[in-house]
Amino acid sequence: MIIAGLLSFYLAFNLGANDIANAMGTSVGSKAVTLKQAMIIAGVLEFAGAVLFGGGVTETLGTKIAHPELFITTPRTLLLGMMAVLISSGLWLQLATALSLPVSSSHAVVGAIAGFTWVATGVDNIDWQAIRTITLIWVLTPIVSASIAGIFYSIIQNYILSPTDSQQRLQEWIPWLSVIVLSIFGAIVLVPLAEPVTRFFDQQVGLQIPPHSIAIFTIVLGIIVMTIYSWKQVENTTGQISASPIHNLIEGLFAKFQLLSACFVAFAHGANDIGNAIAPLAVISYIDQTQKVPIHGITVPGWVIILGGVGIVSGLGIWGRKVITTIGEHIIPLQPSAGFCAELATATTVLLASRLGLPVSTSHGIIGSIIGVGLVQSPRLINFSTIRGITAAWLITVPVSAFISALIFIIIRIV
Repeated sequence: MIIAGLLSFYLAFNLGANDIANAMGTSVGSKAVTLKQAMIIAGVLEFAGAVLFGGGVTETLGTKIAHPELFITTPRTLLLGMMAVLISSGLWLQLATALSLPVSSSHAVVGAIAGFTWVATGVDNIDWQAIRTITLIWVLTPIVSASIAGIFYSIIQNYILSPTDSQQRLQEWIPWLSVIVLSIFGAIVLVPLAEPVTRFFDQQVGLQIPPHSIAIFTIVLGIIVMTIYSWKQVENTTGQISASPIHNLIEGLFAKFQLLSACFVAFAHGANDIGNAIAPLAVISYIDQTQKVPIHGITVPGWVIILGGVGIVSGLGIWGRKVITTIGEHIIPLQPSAGFCAELATATTVLLASRLGLPVSTSHGIIGSIIGVGLVQSPRLINFSTIRGITAAWLITVPVSAFISALIFIIIRIV
């Protein structure tokens, strides 16, 4: 188990180094936050998202790609296969990070699972229906994210940025922006977070409070506080903005909104992508403890989730800046208003998928969102050479990961 834990940490480390750009690349690129600030914010929220919501996607990846019943009599084969998955996925993510390419860890892990399953049991025993479903989600993710981001940015561009009285328009729109941001976040996240609180009151005090009541109260309170704070910023921010990297009052306030949307994406990334790092380890741990394969789902141990969270944060802090530069600076020139829309659209898409236990690609989400904003601004602003390189990396991730995984599985099974 120690070796499996180290390999899972290795995969989580490289996942953090590569995929963390999805959470903070646009914020750093638009100068809404510094790289150091991005590291701290992402580190805390990635870990929180992983611990609170990481179990659903982990179960999907751990039990739905390869049929576990095929390994009932040979659980050690599944254990060795998951070891191959950890090694191959980590190697591919490390290579992609060295090349500054934001690839999908979901692609890598699903491809690796399919690769070793092919060798171990035959091609017909791969759950192709599950792979088709996940692949369809991968295709839809950038389309959905681009659409949401394009709609958000079109509204902001037409009703806030373009009018001559933009400062007055911004003051009028601040409450609505607050409602959009906090309602999306609260509807997806606060209700499940409120459930432990309501259980405590029910068990200890005998007071039954619906979880959605706490969520609604928190959202309304947050909207009021955020609106009042933003109004004061519009009135008093001129001096502060001139001393910051953003020399524009409107974009300066959007930088503050983008800080909140960046927190969304970091939390969403931790919730969804942690499963890519810890699903194989969860299966290995189950087999090691029970000498059986997980047929009817899997309960993810807390220490496994924490290990993955620590690995992601470590990779971010040590090696994350390479891919952040690609996301934030090499696709389109980003202003905070554009970055805000891209991040909010990505967080909406990925968090919804996490609540459904679907392993979507955060890379696809943020790249799609940035392209959606770029299409609204001007297609000429989009660096299509960078997009082609990223797309090529996406396309080869599954077959390359599958091949590496199959090769490693053959070697370790012989050894």
